[in-house]
Amino acid sequence: MTRVVLGSASTGRLGVLRNAGIDPLVVVSGVDEDAAIAALGSDPTPHQVVGELAAAKAAAVAAALDPDTALDCVVIGCDSMLELDGRLCGKPGSVPAARAQWRAAAGRTGRLHTGHCVLRVESGALTGRADGVGSTVVRFATPTAEDLTAYLDSGEPIGVAGGFTLDGLGGWFVDAIEGDPSNVIGLSLPLTRTLLARLGVPVARLWTG
Repeated sequence: MTRVVLGSASTGRLGVLRNAGIDPLVVVSGVDEDAAIAALGSDPTPHQVVGELAAAKAAAVAAALDPDTALDCVVIGCDSMLELDGRLCGKPGSVPAARAQWRAAAGRTGRLHTGHCVLRVESGALTGRADGVGSTVVRFATPTAEDLTAYLDSGEPIGVAGGFTLDGLGGWFVDAIEGDPSNVIGLSLPLTRTLLARLGVPVARLWTG
């Protein structure tokens, strides 16, 4: 069995993989996201931003693998951001920032972009790489003032891309999506399957059941 290494602390991404039959080794990359974005120049596209961050995270994790894991594994790096009015919204980081983000998004439509980078590691060496970006349209509801305050007080939206989740409390305030729901959670199963196929890795080889 080929081991899966998830280069992310996201409980949403971990849940997507576990529900799909994979119990990955979680290794947090520690990448400086602001520095990686700054290196892209003055006007990067949303796809460039999330794609570069995903690649940087995967590369950092692959470089830190222990010898046993590096014998036969795939490393998955991801990064998600919400695009609203041409502006990228990452993790709010504070209650005031999350409130402002929700006021901007309420009753409107945004696009959730998730960059994916999959690295194939065999016998301690990098033998393949496949990249892609998934995008899903998200239609937001307009929470009442009471509901929004309670949601912010829960702490959930502070540390997640776009200040919302689809698979948690935030799901109450998403009216609809167009596209892949797992991409909104943070790891697109269809896209990841496609990237694995490019590397010659069947999904069934990764199942732990």
